[in-house]
Amino acid sequence: MLGQALPDVAIVGGGVIGAATAFWLTRLAPEVSVTVYERDPSYARSATALSVASIRAQFSTPVNIEISRFGLAFLRDIREWLGPAGEIESIGLRENGYLFLARSEDGADTLRRNCALQRSLGAATALLTPAEIAARFGWMNTDDLALGSLGLSGEGWFDNMGLLWGLRRAAAANGAQFRNARVVALDAGGSRIRGVSLDTGERVTAGLVVLAAGAESAVLLSGLGEEIPVEHRKRTVFLVDSPDLRCPSAPLIVDPAGYYMRPEGEMWIVGGIPAEDSACAADDFEPDWEMFEESLWPKLFARAEGFARLKPLRAWAGHYDYNRWDQNAFLGPLPGWENLFLGVGFSGHGLQQAPAVGRGLAEQVLHGAYLSLDLSPLAAARLRAGVRVLETEVV
Repeated sequence: MLGQALPDVAIVGGGVIGAATAFWLTRLAPEVSVTVYERDPSYARSATALSVASIRAQFSTPVNIEISRFGLAFLRDIREWLGPAGEIESIGLRENGYLFLARSEDGADTLRRNCALQRSLGAATALLTPAEIAARFGWMNTDDLALGSLGLSGEGWFDNMGLLWGLRRAAAANGAQFRNARVVALDAGGSRIRGVSLDTGERVTAGLVVLAAGAESAVLLSGLGEEIPVEHRKRTVFLVDSPDLRCPSAPLIVDPAGYYMRPEGEMWIVGGIPAEDSACAADDFEPDWEMFEESLWPKLFARAEGFARLKPLRAWAGHYDYNRWDQNAFLGPLPGWENLFLGVGFSGHGLQQAPAVGRGLAEQVLHGAYLSLDLSPLAAARLRAGVRVLETEVV
């Protein structure tokens, strides 16, 4: 579209995906008019704020690995990317790595295949035998393990809200407008979106719309007669203290028993997939304390006796915009609509994927194609075409 008059762009959703898209649009084309609509500027219940803020290269699909590789480069040099307007000296990136564990030979074969793919794309992934895991992490019980896969660098966690606010500030400095308003409908005329309707009753015209409102995007699309398999899924995160096991240098550990854990200073963050994992109400943010008592604590103790005196300090619940189709995002133009673009369905990976996805969506809006990183495997069109890009490593 460069070389033509650029349309006014409305971005629905001001979380990290919306903010990243606004940043890249205004960086690549300072003359474009961008308005971001966010219903809750406090972000108290946003997926961005409630995330455990991790990044990894250990995925099973090439596109996700490449997205994370760029995301890591962005985080490492965030001050240079965002410039003075971002007001970020450091994103607090801790590259402790991820450690995926396997207990069966099938699981071990999956780790071997994934490791080979990851390494071919530049990731620093290493396979570890149970003995090698025990040598590195002497506090861990490895008797039931068949293999492990450790990210030696390029994986870890960071300041989630630092990233969000840095992107927002940099986008605003480039001219993007951020409005505190909830979009309640997309106004359509023929095959075009003419604008958005706000909860205040106001109707705002827009030449192009980027939908980045998490699971609420499915509600807005249903108003157009479009159905996408994206829904709210609740995930509870626990902050726990274990006085007999303090390992601030430990990696984020993904256990095949169905949970993960990572250090948070001297404490631990623990979470997992609930036994009954189905869609939840949009306003259900009640932590699942029974999950900790009945499932997580016994599994943690089985992995490390140092968790014997484990004490939960607090818990919070956030939502995934979970894509039932293949647990990957729907990106880019929505077939049948001339000026509607999607950035939804990240299934828990949105925060770490935001730098690359925001750039890709901006390229699609401005050029009608991906120019830097090819995100076409995640095209929104794949749903209608019946094509799945299955990601096996969903945590």
